[in-house]
Amino acid sequence: MGAQHPEQPARLSAIADQLISSGIVEHLKPYEAPLATDEQLARVHPLEYVRAIREAAPEEGTVHLDPDTAMNRYTLDAALRAAGAGVMATDLVVTKKATSAFCPVRPPGHHACRARAMGFCIFNNVAVAARHAIEVHGLERVAIIDFDVHHGNGTEDIFSDDEHVLMASIFQHPFYPYSGTEDPAPNMHNVPLSAGSGGKELRRAVQEVWLPALEKYKPQLVLFSAGFDAHVEDDMAMLRFTDTDYRWVTEQVAEVARRHAAGRMVSLLEGGYALDALGRSAVQHVRVLAGLNR
Repeated sequence: MGAQHPEQPARLSAIADQLISSGIVEHLKPYEAPLATDEQLARVHPLEYVRAIREAAPEEGTVHLDPDTAMNRYTLDAALRAAGAGVMATDLVVTKKATSAFCPVRPPGHHACRARAMGFCIFNNVAVAARHAIEVHGLERVAIIDFDVHHGNGTEDIFSDDEHVLMASIFQHPFYPYSGTEDPAPNMHNVPLSAGSGGKELRRAVQEVWLPALEKYKPQLVLFSAGFDAHVEDDMAMLRFTDTDYRWVTEQVAEVARRHAAGRMVSLLEGGYALDALGRSAVQHVRVLAGLNR
């Protein structure tokens, strides 16, 4: 995306390196993400939008879809695989071929609205996974947990008032994309956090808002929009989470998944731009997903 763009390939290398150095990779089975089909994408995005993205993809150089979101000649395939990863992971977990899955994908997805790319996001990966679980596997209650520092406005746009999806999120506010606080739908459990908030505020949000809502909802599948840019070392924003905060929040949600969803969890990478902190935090998250924290 350019030499100074924070949404860079080194993000995935940082995660891979930490998974190897931590020894966790020995407990994981890798899969190659397929390309999402138009049918899968069209459950979330109008086909006209999907076709417009395909037509916008350049053969060379860079095309900007908005000031922050660009495409080069590799972006279309990457975006299709990012969405396809969520579909494959959902298939694996729902059919019990895997107990959980982590999808370290680029580009991220939670800012992508029904028919608009924004905030580094082109297709809404977690939304595509959720719709696949509902329409193909017949699940009736899917929870989306979003702990990225930015509000997942695209996910809220897609699932607002949808009884089949509950979304629980924290995000810095006021901050980009300046949404999530004005009269959210009953299935949206948003907790805005002021700049400087850290683990104490995260724990309060999870214990007082998320967990009661999740217990009442009894999700059959838990999806994570796993953004690690609320980390104290990440200068993208001004929250102050630590590596262990990401482990803790994943543990709390995993307990809900074990009680109500047979432990079924799928996590898709969103933000996280301080490379070392990103890798370390992802390890803490994956350690819990893989059941290696017990």
